[in-house]
Amino acid sequence: MIALGLLIGAAALGGGFVTTRNFVRRRLRFVDAVQKPAAPLLAGLAATAVALPVAFLPVVTVGTAVAFGVGVAGGVASGRRARSSGT
Repeated sequence: MIALGLLIGAAALGGGFVTTRNFVRRRLRFVDAVQKPAAPLLAGLAATAVALPVAFLPVVTVGTAVAFGVGVAGGVASGRRARSSGT
């Protein structure tokens, strides 16, 4: 049961990162708010808050919701760096 929870947490982290990075690179390339230093933190907190109601399922935990938030925050930071470097 614990291994399954870790796999779900890793999938949430990776999925949140990749999806958000691609979204920021493609859709938010002309939005100046993404360049603010607090943007990754705010996006990560919002994603965690949205994922917390799902944490009441048996396999999905609060750690999974936090991992998703960390993935989203990392994706925003990575996507805006890719935007500013021109790749």
